[in-house]
Amino acid sequence: MQIQLFEGIHQVRTYWHEEEQQWYVALVDVVAVLTDTSLPRRYLSDLKRKLKAEGSEVYEKIVQLKLPAADGKMRLTDAANTPTLLRIIQSIPSPKAEPFKMWLANVGSERIQEIDNPELASQRAIELYRAKGYSDEWIDKRMRSIQIRQKLTDEWKYRGVQEGKEYSILTAEISKATFGLTPTEHKDIKKLKSQNLRDHMTDLELIFTMLGEASTTEIAKSRDSQGFDQNREAARAGGKIAGNARRKLELETGEKVVSAKNVLPEKKPKTIDKKTSGEKE
Repeated sequence: MQIQLFEGIHQVRTYWHEEEQQWYVALVDVVAVLTDTSLPRRYLSDLKRKLKAEGSEVYEKIVQLKLPAADGKMRLTDAANTPTLLRIIQSIPSPKAEPFKMWLANVGSERIQEIDNPELASQRAIELYRAKGYSDEWIDKRMRSIQIRQKLTDEWKYRGVQEGKEYSILTAEISKATFGLTPTEHKDIKKLKSQNLRDHMTDLELIFTMLGEASTTEIAKSRDSQGFDQNREAARAGGKIAGNARRKLELETGEKVVSAKNVLPEKKPKTIDKKTSGEKE
């Protein structure tokens, strides 16, 4: 779930990291918004020292990115991704930070409930998709695709594939064999940036994505693939099965499966209850 924390607040600079597929936010701008200090850079410097003295791992996750400064030049600026930013906000003793802290508390409570009752996570995701305007037929496929994806990543984890970059590479291998495109290239066709690609797929795109990932899972198990390299071969083989099926369908129908179409209707989302949350892949 990508959170747009400071929507409409133009003084907060953000940076979309294409390789990591996540947003980074300028911390000095966040401090300026959430506190009454006239010296946000000094406040941030003191906060970083405090975090370091406490032995917080968050301090190590702050990165330096070149962002446009007030004079128009690109200058190195302390920045953080969403998880790190939220942890830093927890350390800011300001009334303006309280809404974020309360939101985190609510999310934490929901996740604990979902551990005790996993069906809650699925139900909340369904409610969120409905609120955004998706059809029940599409939601059924999307929820099924989430289950198939989870089985695949569980298999990768069991077989020694490292979360993060290795998962991304294997996912790209399946996509290339299935659609002839990486996920990034697929998103370009749909003119997407930070949005979740699968949330904008057509029915057929979802179906072939599921076929590629389900096939990969079964091949990895049948071959007893271990480690990254062997699972990469399984990913290519699984994607090839889906790719062959896609090409046969395109030959019969004369139409391409990959589409620039965005399945989400262009309409204003309904009001969503604050307690409703979606899933993250």
